[in-house]
Amino acid sequence: MKKLIILIVAVGVLGFLAWFTMDLMKGKGKSDTELIEFNVTDTSTVDKIIITDAFSNKIELVRNGKTWNEASGDCISTPNVNFILETFKNIEFKGYLPENSIEKFTNLMASQSTKVEIFQNGEWTKTWYIGPASADHYGQIMLLDSDEYGKSGKPVIMKIKGENGIIEPRFFADKRKWACTNIFALGIDQISKVDLKVYDDPSLSFTVTKTGSRVDVYQQGRKLPNVDTAMVYRYLQKYKKVHFDLANFELSDKQVDSLKKTMPFAKLTVSETSGKKTALRMFRIKTNNQSVNEFGEIVDVDMDRFWCQLPSGDLVKCQYFVFNPLIMGHIYFPMDLSKRKTAPSQGSAVYNAL
Repeated sequence: MKKLIILIVAVGVLGFLAWFTMDLMKGKGKSDTELIEFNVTDTSTVDKIIITDAFSNKIELVRNGKTWNEASGDCISTPNVNFILETFKNIEFKGYLPENSIEKFTNLMASQSTKVEIFQNGEWTKTWYIGPASADHYGQIMLLDSDEYGKSGKPVIMKIKGENGIIEPRFFADKRKWACTNIFALGIDQISKVDLKVYDDPSLSFTVTKTGSRVDVYQQGRKLPNVDTAMVYRYLQKYKKVHFDLANFELSDKQVDSLKKTMPFAKLTVSETSGKKTALRMFRIKTNNQSVNEFGEIVDVDMDRFWCQLPSGDLVKCQYFVFNPLIMGHIYFPMDLSKRKTAPSQGSAVYNAL
């Protein structure tokens, strides 16, 4: 009888311990989930992302079928969105912060974090607060707010699965970094006319017209004889994929206005069969160092990049490597260069951006 009582007590104690342990684990699991459930398993359901940085810059990205746009409808860089969706899927828990630093980073993130709001199937589901990098720079201090668990009271350290590095650079709210860089994406059949005016050397100006299968080339209004049609088509093919290099992160609004008031070194106008026209004004960048241009002449301008004013009025940097095939007609056409200026004086056609 005594042994039976001891056995019953022992079973009862074990049952209590099992229940206590399960209850503790259940509570712990919920707490852990609240803290670290950052990832989005099915990123195909993500249809809106709002990013707000510590400087109050904000951008809203919206899925429209298979494409993404800025909320206003403006084109955005798709690779940047894919990079973010990949982060949503592959983010994972790295570790907890030391107890004595939790309050410090919680307060810090209240004012200095990047906020990322995630919407799935039209509904808000999660918000990430991205703080500073971890001490070893192999992770990011982050805090989670979700529709399921509410806002966590403790930041944790997160990382990208299979990678060691910080997460914050993937999320930026500066719209200039999101802008599509494409200027032209035209097939030959979409182009009806190309007109290039070179102001600092008019002899390099030319016009290409295309009517049906017929193409003609003019140099300063004079029709060029003996033009190789195959070379004209080769030239027009260069408009298939043309991008600018960088948005303007250097010049102030005042400097931009001053530059636009100067004479560009060239203006390129492309007319499409649809009736659309795209005009680009190009400005050289003056440097303190001398360079050799494509004609072997010594010039004091940057030979890698130039400023370009887009039809929107925005100023961007373009590479000569990309645009030379568009503005150097003498490569394709039998142009008369006997009257061209040598080492043209840049004058107002250049702008010192330093």
